[in-house]
Amino acid sequence: MSNSEMKQLIETAAKLLIRSNLTLAFAESATAGKASAAFSLACDAGRFLQGGFVCYNAKLKSDVLHVKQEMLDKFSPESTEVTDAITRGLTGLIPADIHIGITGLPCPGGSETPEKPVGTMFISAILKGEHWFSERLLFHGSHEQIVEQTVMHVATKLINSLHNPAPVI
Repeated sequence: MSNSEMKQLIETAAKLLIRSNLTLAFAESATAGKASAAFSLACDAGRFLQGGFVCYNAKLKSDVLHVKQEMLDKFSPESTEVTDAITRGLTGLIPADIHIGITGLPCPGGSETPEKPVGTMFISAILKGEHWFSERLLFHGSHEQIVEQTVMHVATKLINSLHNPAPVI
């Protein structure tokens, strides 16, 4: 997908967030602020984007987002469980209607295994204080391509979910 296609996805998600009168915040590990930055470039971003927190280091996950060390040890910093936990922790850090957490393995050096290879990414979302969705995804390509695919997936997920009014009521 081209850079212009990514921008178009972000713009579409932004318009839906604004039309739905919903605000958005991110807790990002593997994407290291790329989602927050991409959404900040949308027209009228100030009407929906509350902010983002980069928690690349696991110590930030525990110290700032209150993820228990036992959970990090048991599941690894790159897991569904920890992604859900950083998303919950974000709700106390940045007020918003939608909180999205992202972790994963865009390159070697984390907790990759044959069952959880490089390219495995985790996304979690909370809508108005309630768990909305959690996803485990597998992307291929370079580190940068995996991060970009993850951000595009978040935008696509928001677009698809916000087209259906049921989740936002």
